[in-house]
Amino acid sequence: MDSNSKVVILMGSPSDQSHVDLIIAQLNQFEIRTEVRVASAHKTPGKLLKIIQEYQNSLEWLVLITVAGRSNALSGMVDANVSWPVIACPPPSDAFGGADIFSSLRMPSGVCPMLVLDPANAALAAAKILGLGDTVIKGRVQELQQTNAAKLDSADLLVNKLNG
Repeated sequence: MDSNSKVVILMGSPSDQSHVDLIIAQLNQFEIRTEVRVASAHKTPGKLLKIIQEYQNSLEWLVLITVAGRSNALSGMVDANVSWPVIACPPPSDAFGGADIFSSLRMPSGVCPMLVLDPANAALAAAKILGLGDTVIKGRVQELQQTNAAKLDSADLLVNKLNG
């Protein structure tokens, strides 16, 4: 694994762990180091700011993925305080007819966490970002893309054979 880059996952609550586990599983496929922290923008803002400052001063290449539902202040607060890329990946929710997603979509000016809803795709986005400065990670992303394309080519051949 490349020792100069990693993904930091910040979750707002331990109840987000199962969603975080899905992100980590995909990051493991890319052999990207991860670090997980728990802090809430609402309940522990001082702790969150302290954690964010540690990462802001990091010499490693970082991508931060935030996992928080409901009013998701976590993603905006993290993004507003770091110069590293931030990807918001809130857990799915049926509360309020799913409308709580709007708290991840609407950010104030100058605050721009990216939003990726699928945990595996959030990991893929992080890998693509880190791949800009790491050819090994970039190669792993390209391998995944080639594998996905080969699966579709095989499916196309099978469908043509069955329907031909």
